[in-house]
Amino acid sequence: MSKTFLITGANRGIGLEMTRQAAMNGDQVIACARNIKEATDLVTLNKENEAITLISLDVTDENSMKQIAAEIQCKIDILVCNAGVLNGYGGLEDDAHHSQAIHAVLMTNIAGIFFTARSFLPHLVKKNSKSEEQSGAYGKIAIISSIMGSQKRAGSNAPIYRASKAAATNLARSLAIELAPRSIAVGAYHPGWVRTDMGGPSADVSPQESAAGLLARFDKLNIASTGIYESYSGEKLPF
Repeated sequence: MSKTFLITGANRGIGLEMTRQAAMNGDQVIACARNIKEATDLVTLNKENEAITLISLDVTDENSMKQIAAEIQCKIDILVCNAGVLNGYGGLEDDAHHSQAIHAVLMTNIAGIFFTARSFLPHLVKKNSKSEEQSGAYGKIAIISSIMGSQKRAGSNAPIYRASKAAATNLARSLAIELAPRSIAVGAYHPGWVRTDMGGPSADVSPQESAAGLLARFDKLNIASTGIYESYSGEKLPF
């Protein structure tokens, strides 16, 4: 059965590839990026596949996001919180860790998830048909986190990014507990070390492999497994 995805940060890397593959699988995709005019690859993809709808959405601007959400009428089956930024790989003395950069990371990687989930929550409980009402099937929230946020696999590089991903995973667990009574499943996922602008050319996983694995994991997510923290390949990860 065709599903409707809403994917944030769909303009590049894993987000772009998840958009491509989901649409190729016959699903509808609401692909979001902060500035659609600058998202040239996403715009090209949209021209090639009518299953993709583009929306300019800033996950740090909740007021704007609520207005956008109010204009969307369809049910969302899988809400993918993928938007994220990295300010620097260095340690404590890295000049890249200045206040404005840290603010951007924390607002995008943590608050952005919270705002996105809250803004589109009504679409996750929406029913499009009587059969859906009878089935009790509700939407899911997939949060793209990282193994770099694991306390048991701590490292000294990129401390701000690591902290933001630890918080993203923690937020996924909190949302899973809160939304379980409403039959909304929530999972946190490590996409692997992916060859993207953020991961770099030496990374060991292609965007295509990561996206395919993530979409498969989202498909398996259900209320029995809500709160899960796993990799794109299905490996259970330590918090």
